[in-house]
Amino acid sequence: MAALQEEPDLTHVDPEDDVKMTIWEHLGELRKRVVRAGVTLLAGAILCWNFKEKLLDWIGKPFEAAWKIRYPNTPIELMTTAPIDAFVGYMQLAITGGIVLAIPVIFYQLWAFISPGLYSKEKRYIIPFVLFSTALFGAGIAFCYYAFFPSFWAFALSLHGQVGEPGGLVLMSRNTMEGYLDFATRMLLAFGFIFELPLFISFLALAGIVTPMQLVRFSRWAIISAFIIGAFITPGPEMSSQFIVASALIGLYFLSVGLSFLVAKRRDDPKPAD
Repeated sequence: MAALQEEPDLTHVDPEDDVKMTIWEHLGELRKRVVRAGVTLLAGAILCWNFKEKLLDWIGKPFEAAWKIRYPNTPIELMTTAPIDAFVGYMQLAITGGIVLAIPVIFYQLWAFISPGLYSKEKRYIIPFVLFSTALFGAGIAFCYYAFFPSFWAFALSLHGQVGEPGGLVLMSRNTMEGYLDFATRMLLAFGFIFELPLFISFLALAGIVTPMQLVRFSRWAIISAFIIGAFITPGPEMSSQFIVASALIGLYFLSVGLSFLVAKRRDDPKPAD
């Protein structure tokens, strides 16, 4: 009887199109991806510059609402202390808007840079990756604007006013355009990237750096940390805003845990023979 031919073990094959690249070729590929993302960001910034007044009005709404509660009879003003301040502020606002508009392309270029080392099955995740990462980034900006800003500005303005006896120390409530936009734009982008936590942890689980059970065991400390962070970034006696921030962080963490189970299962599943 003829011996049966043994099928080759293709359980551990190299990624498709696995071409060895030198360090200079890797840098060239990275440069190409960065340039494409930068061009998209520039185009978005130019577009946002044409709507700079509307963007300034939009980003100032939470502060204006807190101001009217604190100083109902005083009109709000954003001052400039130098002739160039208005240009710098509008430029900062336009670049921030350009980053937000370019986020889908930025994430796509990131995936395209790492995709040569992936299997064809993993490369098919590019559309879900771009959509999911963009949705998380947008959710972070929305959370910062609608949940964080109102409580923070209310607390910040509550610290202004008379200190001690009349005629003594007075904390002024004059606001510069530079200071306001610098803080507001940084916080919007920071919350956008913080909300990418589930995606980051999913990559760690996919790489085997962390396991789902490790994340589950750490969950009690994650909950405590979420309430500590919530109390830190939303100071003041009002508890509902602290609870909202903490709940969002806890939700992000457990979303990360669920995704880690999913990607870990896909990683551990044996790949079928071709």
